[in-house]
Amino acid sequence: MFVDTHCHLSMMVKTDETMPLNAEHLRAIDVVIEQAAEAGVGALINVGADIQGSHEAVCVAKKFAPVYATLGIHPTDCGRLSPRELKDGLDQFKKLLADKQANKVVAIGEIGLDFYHKPYDAQRQQDFFKAQIELALTYDLPVVLHIREAGDEVLKVLEEYVQNKLRGVAHCFLQSADFAQTILEWGFYVGLDAPITYPKNDVLRALFKTLPLERIVLETDAPFLPPQAFRGQKNSPVYIPLIAQALADLQEKNVAAVEQTTTANAKKLFGI
Repeated sequence: MFVDTHCHLSMMVKTDETMPLNAEHLRAIDVVIEQAAEAGVGALINVGADIQGSHEAVCVAKKFAPVYATLGIHPTDCGRLSPRELKDGLDQFKKLLADKQANKVVAIGEIGLDFYHKPYDAQRQQDFFKAQIELALTYDLPVVLHIREAGDEVLKVLEEYVQNKLRGVAHCFLQSADFAQTILEWGFYVGLDAPITYPKNDVLRALFKTLPLERIVLETDAPFLPPQAFRGQKNSPVYIPLIAQALADLQEKNVAAVEQTTTANAKKLFGI
């Protein structure tokens, strides 16, 4: 069995992200889950990226046995919300975390820093990044990290919490070898997505050829970042085996070994 450790199921089935999740959406998500199972992907972590999306992630996880949820506010949302709205979001998360097992919440994320999308408020992003890290520590959960053009700044924040045994995954890893070495030393995992299949990413392929398989988890980030053969189309958890095969080819391993190890990694990190 494979695990897709990072997908956005609601985003896959909605035409408008702001619209409430409805019965039609849930039926469409059920189809996605069935297709994933047929492809050998038996568990999915449905990642929250804003307040509404986090509530929906819990709703979907409670309805479908193979699905688990995360709660988080993406760094690009921090600038669009007032400090009061951000605090209210955390308070809502705490209510869901009061019974995290029943709500199938397995991580806080995706959270982090994004200095690519402009304009951005770096201080607000950093403050809220720290607040969500502290939430993860309070409830003994890993973090799912979003990092874009802010690698050094992310490391500075994480370093403050290493002694607290913070754990997690660097989602859709596109950082440097030095960054990888640092977070691996801190006990983090790296998330591998379909950009490994893009022709331009020779440096990324060279890095993943050397990274320890025992510290890699597989992701799609669906509906975003489809494999090269499906560029221009909507991504899906069904493509996890293609990502696994790409990694197996790089590391000269049997894809069954990649499946076994990355699934064990996901179970260990997220407690699923």
